Amino acid sequence: MAWAGKILRVNLTDGTVKSEALNMQWARDYIGSRGLGSKYLVEEVDAKVDPLSPENKIIWATGPLTGTMASTGGRYTVITKSPLTGAIACSNSGGYWGAELKMAGWDMIIFEGKSPKPVYLYVNDDVAELRDAAHLWGKSVFQTEEIIKKTHQDPLMRISSIGKAGENQVLFAAVVNDLHRAAGRSGVGAVAGSKNLKAIAVRGTKGVGNIRDPKAFMQVTFEKKKILAENAVTGQGLPAYGTQVLMNVINEVGALPTRNHRDVQFEGAKDISAEAMKTPRKTDGKTHLVTNQACFGCTIACGRISKIDETHFTVVNKPEYWGASGGLEYEAAWALGAANGVNDLECLQYVNVLCNEEGIDPISFGATVGAVMELYELGVLTKEQIGIEAPFGSAKALAFLAEETVNGRGFGKEIGQGAKRLTAKYGRPELAMHSKGQEFPAYDGRAIQGIGLAYATSNRGGCHLRGYTIASEVLGIPVKTDPTESEGKPELVKAFQDATAAFDSSGLCIFTSFAWSLPDLAPQLAAACDDGYTTEELAKIGERIWNMERDFNNRAGFTAKDDTLPKRLLEEACKTGPSKGKVNELAKMLPKYYEVRGWNPDGTLKPETRARLGL
Repeated sequence: MAWAGKILRVNLTDGTVKSEALNMQWARDYIGSRGLGSKYLVEEVDAKVDPLSPENKIIWATGPLTGTMASTGGRYTVITKSPLTGAIACSNSGGYWGAELKMAGWDMIIFEGKSPKPVYLYVNDDVAELRDAAHLWGKSVFQTEEIIKKTHQDPLMRISSIGKAGENQVLFAAVVNDLHRAAGRSGVGAVAGSKNLKAIAVRGTKGVGNIRDPKAFMQVTFEKKKILAENAVTGQGLPAYGTQVLMNVINEVGALPTRNHRDVQFEGAKDISAEAMKTPRKTDGKTHLVTNQACFGCTIACGRISKIDETHFTVVNKPEYWGASGGLEYEAAWALGAANGVNDLECLQYVNVLCNEEGIDPISFGATVGAVMELYELGVLTKEQIGIEAPFGSAKALAFLAEETVNGRGFGKEIGQGAKRLTAKYGRPELAMHSKGQEFPAYDGRAIQGIGLAYATSNRGGCHLRGYTIASEVLGIPVKTDPTESEGKPELVKAFQDATAAFDSSGLCIFTSFAWSLPDLAPQLAAACDDGYTTEELAKIGERIWNMERDFNNRAGFTAKDDTLPKRLLEEACKTGPSKGKVNELAKMLPKYYEVRGWNPDGTLKPETRARLGL
């Protein structure tokens, strides 16, 4: 039935590793990955727990389609309570690690307690044991992968690990696998670090052989791959340009947050765009982009591999960065670039690789630096405090602050606390562009009304991937809606949020939803797992997952007052572009959103909603 049927439970305090049967009723009701992992978390962890205490748990979870021949079947998620937000955290990653765990015969790994010393978990099919990681502590993600593979003399082993940022409790530290794929948001890496958990090394040779109807599964996955190949976004745009194809598009529609959301268009967008990455440099005639790359089983291949200019100021004395490595994607290019007014492509690539190497979320990092640069320009922060002159547009300041943050030095320690805490410390909390403590990604909620509502109501704080209404409001997928119009957006946001929860839980990439919808996902899950997975049932499961996450947050102390946006987005109108003069109309949308969700006016679930969803 596609699930491996087993989980690993690791008690780090006791140093024990035990196998236990997967709760198959929960698997049926929550599918896998995000949904199933979150179900285990909310059942086992007190919602009020300190995220960095031993009482918190952290879960690596695959989906039933992870490791199968379904397109993009390489995804896994890391689930915990977030130290950045205090809300539920569920961070998704691609690459090859998730498929490797599934092929080793495990659906998920639950870590509890805290190890008295640094450790890593070694998994080789049925063998699973904790190993000493004292020699790995203080090492980067890149170094950790290399050392573990050499130790076990297995270059095909897959590693999921943290860098120095996770060890140093940077609140937006990431978990990184395959060198530059990351469970990047909400500080999951900091939780791993708090438990002295450095890495999980996996080798799986079993494959995924328990498909319910192999012949039907082969047929339906073949048909769905054809849809992806023939779609303009998944078959052409993403393979050729990656997510960076959006840089000029979003800038033109006046929705590119610039200089800490002061502006909605960036004059330097063209310099850091996908087109710029494919343009020969003047210094050496080579292009920044080397090639694209795919994750396990992916037929889209949106990943980027880039090579930096060796003569650039940020890397001239750092030959370790001269080789080709994971390239810029849209969110990182925006956060490191437009958010800070920096249009130096080579500097952005350097900082992006640094984020990968030491394991931090470039979105939260870049957005926090944007707040720092505004505080500097307002005279609230000085050169002496920051350690460098830091006006908007300074590539040197961006690179310096990245080095300080990942290493836990100087002012980098304050940046590592995130924008909400940093701006509050210096008396200007309104300058943090966040929701529930998590910094916004690369779309302005004034110019695109639906995404503003999605930010405000996201269960993990400011996030585009919990309800990517950009697909509809900008790209016209599955239908075109007016980004400047708030009418109808509560229903749109709910539909996107529920569908995304189902896709995330399957073990497939959300990018498939540019071409697929639930009627495309349902027959794949039905053939692999259970023929009861109809389109209608998947929509209900997605809604169940969303409400389960919401209920956890309510118990953690979040209320309706936390479903909000910064004053800047609610009161300061867009200065340029098609949305000039617009603010986000959250006050109009939120009551209707609660109504369509089946929630009370205070943002809690109504009894009838609980009953209908089986919560």
